[in-house]
Amino acid sequence: MTLKNLHDVYHDQLQDLYSACKQSLDATTELGRAATDKKVSEALIAGTNGISAGMDQLKSICAEHDIDPEGEHCKGMAGLVTEARAHALKADFDNDATRDAVIITQYQRMVHYALAGYGSVVAFANRLNLDEEGAILQKLLDETYDGDRRMTDIGMNGGVNEAAA
Repeated sequence: MTLKNLHDVYHDQLQDLYSACKQSLDATTELGRAATDKKVSEALIAGTNGISAGMDQLKSICAEHDIDPEGEHCKGMAGLVTEARAHALKADFDNDATRDAVIITQYQRMVHYALAGYGSVVAFANRLNLDEEGAILQKLLDETYDGDRRMTDIGMNGGVNEAAA
């Protein structure tokens, strides 16, 4: 598809973001099952709920533009998911706390990709005067930041990194 203008870029990025969310949802579920720290596990459950809600919102926005939310495959998130599985799920660990620290790391890498995607579509929606969509996407961006901050707090102040040391 030739991207002719910002509308086309916006549509393309909505689809890419939906694909990224779909892939990260599966990986986050797997990370949640592997986590042994209760706070990490609870944060990952909240993360899956947030990702699912975000996908519903993205699907609705795509419907408003008559585009298929599954029209793209996000190769960037595919790579991050592969890395998460390799480093947090398939690697050997001497203890659970170390695995939990790696789970936090890999989850946050996926989240940071989503932050970049949401930030971009918010900017595009606002520039295109799609105020309602911009507000929805901004809320999703803010919630994604909240999830990232929560996971940082768990690692740094919740005892995971200390236990892994």
